[in-house]
Amino acid sequence: MLRILLITPPLTQLNTPYPATAYLKGFLGGRGYNVRQADLGLELVLKLFSREGLTRVFAAIEAGGFNLSDNARRMVRLQQSYLSTIGPVIRFLQNKDNTLAPRICHSRFLPEASRFDNVADLEAAFGTMGLTDQARHLATLYLEDLGDLIKETVGPQFGFSRYAEKLAMSATTFDALHEALQAPPNLLDQLLLELLDDLLARVQPDVVGFTVPFPGNLYGALRLAGRVKELCPATYTLMGGGYPNTELRQLQEPRFFDYIDFLTLDDGEGPWLRLLEWLAVEKERPTPSGVRSAEPQVAVRQVSLPLANSTREDEAGEMLGLRLPSVRQGGRQMEQDAPAAQLPLQRTFLRNTAGEVQYINQPYPDIPHPEVGTPDYSDLPLTEYLSVIEVLNPMHRLWSDGRWNKLTVAHGCYWKRCSFCDVTLDYISRYETAPAALLVDRIEQIIAQTGQTGFHFVDEAAPPLALRDLAVELLKRRVSITWWGNIRFEKTFTPDLCRLLAASGCIAVSGGLEVASDRLLALMEKGVTIAQVARVTDGFTQAGIMVHAYLMYGFPTQTAQETMDSLEVVRQLFEAGIVQSGYWHRFSMTAHSPVGKNPAKYQVVPVGPEPGPFAWNDLWHDDPTGTDHEQFGPGLSKALYNYLHGVALTEPLSFWFDFRVPRPTVPRQLIQQALQEPVKPDSARLNNRLFWLGHAPELRYEDTRKGRRAVLTFYEQAEDFEVKVPAAIGPWLLELLTRLSTDYDTKVLVKDAAVSYPTAAGQSFEQFLQTPAWQLLREKGLLVV
Repeated sequence: MLRILLITPPLTQLNTPYPATAYLKGFLGGRGYNVRQADLGLELVLKLFSREGLTRVFAAIEAGGFNLSDNARRMVRLQQSYLSTIGPVIRFLQNKDNTLAPRICHSRFLPEASRFDNVADLEAAFGTMGLTDQARHLATLYLEDLGDLIKETVGPQFGFSRYAEKLAMSATTFDALHEALQAPPNLLDQLLLELLDDLLARVQPDVVGFTVPFPGNLYGALRLAGRVKELCPATYTLMGGGYPNTELRQLQEPRFFDYIDFLTLDDGEGPWLRLLEWLAVEKERPTPSGVRSAEPQVAVRQVSLPLANSTREDEAGEMLGLRLPSVRQGGRQMEQDAPAAQLPLQRTFLRNTAGEVQYINQPYPDIPHPEVGTPDYSDLPLTEYLSVIEVLNPMHRLWSDGRWNKLTVAHGCYWKRCSFCDVTLDYISRYETAPAALLVDRIEQIIAQTGQTGFHFVDEAAPPLALRDLAVELLKRRVSITWWGNIRFEKTFTPDLCRLLAASGCIAVSGGLEVASDRLLALMEKGVTIAQVARVTDGFTQAGIMVHAYLMYGFPTQTAQETMDSLEVVRQLFEAGIVQSGYWHRFSMTAHSPVGKNPAKYQVVPVGPEPGPFAWNDLWHDDPTGTDHEQFGPGLSKALYNYLHGVALTEPLSFWFDFRVPRPTVPRQLIQQALQEPVKPDSARLNNRLFWLGHAPELRYEDTRKGRRAVLTFYEQAEDFEVKVPAAIGPWLLELLTRLSTDYDTKVLVKDAAVSYPTAAGQSFEQFLQTPAWQLLREKGLLVV
């Protein structure tokens, strides 16, 4: 059996593992493979930010003859303070010593450099009781100071969420990466390679796989892969992930395969399954002496793979000096001598005998989303991750603070029309769901393994109906989790559905408001309007769910007037209190988006870069009918930062810019008017389902001057309350609410309740739906979804 090692190279997040290796380990482990995984990004940070690591940093700085800035020189002078505090700070950020918080906040415990110059008003940001949060923010600034020092001196490519990112961004040629990889390793590289050496000695893998989700992971992955080739030439190296999926789809660079033997595209489960079956044959093939080999006999770098136009699989095997086994293809048995045009691989790049890059994609079916298995986080050091607070943005804090289990509700995007998005690629275009019962099975397995009940659903846009079913299943099983994720602000998210999601543990959602202009929203085929977004965000806010808005500026044909009108819409959303967080992104044209594929339709002109042998995705463009988008960025960011803190919401928009800008033309009450639109009454929603979030009530009767009436008493977590109805309605309402609170498997529609409504009630069902009793129940947790 092949020994497999999956590695997340530096750097992604410090607070929680990137889920790619956990997903693949869960899938392959479920099929009997021996899989280990490691997060070398985290391990590098922990090795670097230790007393020993910083000692090496300061020694290298003193020996390196660097031209230090005043800030760096000050830090070097304070090196003893950094060496004595780094250990306690790391333990504090790992939540292993929270008693350090008062010292961090109220004494001169931490040495301070430039990151502390503009420290925010911590009491205003965190309140008087948030001592631990204040300390975590200060400790984060302390680490960022050290990161700045490292970047200025011994590790110019360092960043806490990226490593040598610029080398991989828009890299149409491999030259810069190749040059950097051929150079002697710097101190950070040395620390990383030391970690790898120890890992290889312990695991002794036959296959090492690297996930590269972002440009900032590529250099580290290739540096590590080169080391694997140096120490273990018989070990196969593989790569996949978000960066190859978007940037390397036209790869023709042979030098890349000096480091990586096989590059797979899109979801890794299928390609890995085919590749491992084939590699297992190479590992076990007979040697010339007739004895099976315990290790691959030839360094993969030296293995010459056959051209893809081979006419028979056995011919391909003979070219490799082996005979291919029977391989299952699409559920059918394919014999050794069955004709085939290519090796039995799926969505895989390799280098062939001619030294050319070859792409092989046999028509195997994709692994269905319900069959990918449960992510397996075992052998990741979950207690070692750091909870940091980088910026005082509530949604960004969720991303960087706390340990979140990553899980996907559905594969792909159910909308897949947005013109700025990579809708032509598999991770967007292939939409598949999994049953809610299976998702909760996975949730319970992950909780049992990790001991953590926080979940981040990492969908492109989680489907509202799938979220509804998930919420119902969680409530049915009494599984208590805390979760958040990305959605579309579509009208299916009614206020009642928002309340149901909140009851199941939802604390935050993020979604795209994008340009906040109805004309541009229609042009980008977003499928929402400003008024609709306002009503949906209000529903989430009223349910106690935080809302983060993705905002975009610089979309093709966007004018200066539309940019200012968009900012006015954003201002009104924050003023109304229905959006609590946001972030402006500059529009980027990509090769796999509708805009990139048909720029003329969107009136932009592509100006480069020309496709090269390596990466190709981000495209440069001119926008002849738009405005100078670049100049608006700083003002938009400054305004948003203040709005999310409730500051300067009444200032004119020109306050945020140092050049003349148009006055907004959207009505000052645009958002308020959208929120005042009447909602559909319950009597017009007969086909919707009823939910009761509370407990079954107790029923008693009392006599009044107007006759006998029923009193239902409810005992809930925060309060007790009573609902009084005519005597004839009492037993019916008791039975309905008891059923709703205990039976989640049977759907009770509003029209079903109407059929069972007592005829002796003295008022029609429609009239009852307008009574104070019904409205009180609706307020307390009776939902119509």
